[in-house]
Amino acid sequence: MEVYGWGRFPKASAELLEPVDSESLIKILTANKKIGPMIARGAGRSYGDSSLSANLISSRFLDSFLGLDEDAATIRCGAGVSLGSILKVCIPRGWFLPVLPGTKFVSVGGAIAADIHGKNHHLDGSFCEHVAEFTLLLASGEKVTCSAQQNTELFHATCGGMGLTGIILDATIKCERVSSVSIKQRSLVANTLSECFELLEANTDSKYSVAWLDCLAGGNKLGRSMIYLAQHDDNSDSIKEPKYKNRRRATVAFDMPAFLINKFTLGLFNDAYFNLKKKVHRESTVNYDTYFFPLDNIGNWNRLYGARGFLQYQFVLPLDTALEGISQVLFKVSGAGKGSFLSVLKKFGKANANLLSFPQPGYTLSLDFKREKSLFPLLDGLDEIVLAHGGKIYLAKDARMSESVFKAGYPEWEKFLETKLKVDPRGIFASLQSERIGLT
Repeated sequence: MEVYGWGRFPKASAELLEPVDSESLIKILTANKKIGPMIARGAGRSYGDSSLSANLISSRFLDSFLGLDEDAATIRCGAGVSLGSILKVCIPRGWFLPVLPGTKFVSVGGAIAADIHGKNHHLDGSFCEHVAEFTLLLASGEKVTCSAQQNTELFHATCGGMGLTGIILDATIKCERVSSVSIKQRSLVANTLSECFELLEANTDSKYSVAWLDCLAGGNKLGRSMIYLAQHDDNSDSIKEPKYKNRRRATVAFDMPAFLINKFTLGLFNDAYFNLKKKVHRESTVNYDTYFFPLDNIGNWNRLYGARGFLQYQFVLPLDTALEGISQVLFKVSGAGKGSFLSVLKKFGKANANLLSFPQPGYTLSLDFKREKSLFPLLDGLDEIVLAHGGKIYLAKDARMSESVFKAGYPEWEKFLETKLKVDPRGIFASLQSERIGLT
C-alpha cells in the first residue's frame, strides 16, 4: 500500500502489519522468515519519512487504558492511545497533560519517539520528562521496562529516538493538576523580530507562550508577529465542572489547486491576519482546545497545500545566535517569496539527557512550504544558516535533511548508534529517514 506522513511527501510502498496485541507483535519479530526493515507507526502525524519503511508496525490496536493512579495522577496506556483520548480521561479529574503539541491526534508512542514539545518548554520541558516509564519491545522479542532510573541508557536513546531502538508497547504518563482547563490568553503586537524576542524574554514567567510570525514581511517589518501568552484561568467556571471539548470539524474534502498558494495570496493572508489580530481584544478566555489545537478544527488541513504535499521546516538556534540567525532565515525566505501561512516561533528552556531530542536552550521557528522543485535549493541554503549558528533541524518534521547536516546538528548520534547496535544488532528497526541520515 502507498503511505506517507502528514506532509504527504515523500510517498512509499509498504506492507502494513496490524498486530492485535504484544504477543502477536512478538511473533512477527521472532518469525524465522525475515520480513525486512520495519518501523512502528502510530497516528501518522510525523511530517516526513520517519515512520516510513518497507514494513510498518501499526500501534492501532495498542489502544487500551491499562491503569490509573489517582494519588500520583498518572495514567498507564497503550502506545496507540492518542493524546486526545488521554485528555478525555484526565480532564474530568482536574488533570491536564503537562506537554501538548499542536495537535491532539498524536499517539503516545509517537510522542515519546519524537520527544514532542509544546508552548511551555521554557518552563516544563518536553514530553518525555513527564513519562514515568514505558515498556519497550526489542528486536529479540524481549520486553524491557525503561525509565530515568531503570535501563537508563535505553530510555534516553528511545526518547526522541524516532522508533529506532524498538517498539513502545505502553507508557505511564504523569499528569498535572490544574485549576482550570480554560485558558486565559493575552496577545501582544511585535512590529519587528527584535521586538518579538524582547517581549518573549520579558514574559518567561507565562505558563504558555508562542508567536505567529509573518515570514513574508521584509524591510523594517521583518519578523513582525503576534505573541500569545496564556495561563490556566483560575476564575473559570470549568474549575467546578471540567469537561473535555470535542468540536465539530470542517473538512477539506479535496486537494486545493497548488497555484493558489503563492507569494501574493500568502502576502494578502499574512497582512490581513496581522492587521486583524492587532485590533482585536488583547485579553480573552478561550477553551484549551482552541488555544492548543487550532488546526485540529480543520480535518485534512494538509490538503490545503495541494496534491504534491508540503514540507515543514523546523529548526532551533541557541540563545546567543537566535536573533541573528532567524533574521537571516526570514530574509532569505521573504526574498524567495516562498512564505508560509503557519510560521511559529517559540522559546525553549534547558535541554534534557535524551540523545536525539530536539529542544535546546534557544528559539525554534517552524515554517510550512508547498512542495515544488525550486523549494529544495532554498532549504539547502537554510540548512547552511542553521548550522552556521549552532542549530539543528527537528527529525519529526524533516523530509529531506542530508546525513552531514544531521550529524553536524546532533553531536550525540554516535552514542545513540552504540546503544541501538546493542539492542538491534541486525538493524531490524529502520525508516527511510534513518537510512537517509546515516543511522541505519
